[in-house]
Amino acid sequence: MSAVPFHYVDLRAFSYATEDDERVAAALRTLMPDEADIERQETEGHHGDRIVVMSTRVERADAVRHVLSTLAGIEDFEGLLAELDDRVDDDCAFFLQLDKQEAFNGRIALGDGLLVRGKVEAYPADRERAIETAETALRELQAGTLGT
Repeated sequence: MSAVPFHYVDLRAFSYATEDDERVAAALRTLMPDEADIERQETEGHHGDRIVVMSTRVERADAVRHVLSTLAGIEDFEGLLAELDDRVDDDCAFFLQLDKQEAFNGRIALGDGLLVRGKVEAYPADRERAIETAETALRELQAGTLGT
């Protein structure tokens, strides 16, 4: 297995008209390495309300490792591991949603608001191998040995 078995990790959050864009960006930055930039795209909701889509993609191994290391703070880490079958799709992508308000407060918790999508390295590329690879990587993350 490679040092960090993810090709990339995408992070995304939506800032709705009732939210402060900078607070949403701060929540997203809780997961991001310092050198990553947030792309912003303004769009409109069904009723004409403003929505800002904030996203970033990290591809360098150190940056991916940084994003994944923030996941070690999830309180129910074993529960996350138990749900891997539901969190990896047929395209070998790992999905996770985190609580936006908790992230703004510097804590990492499962919830809604921040989407994490990581493309798992799996050779050959199939869902079962991706689940095994993601589980191994997350267990190494929990033990503090990912990429060492």
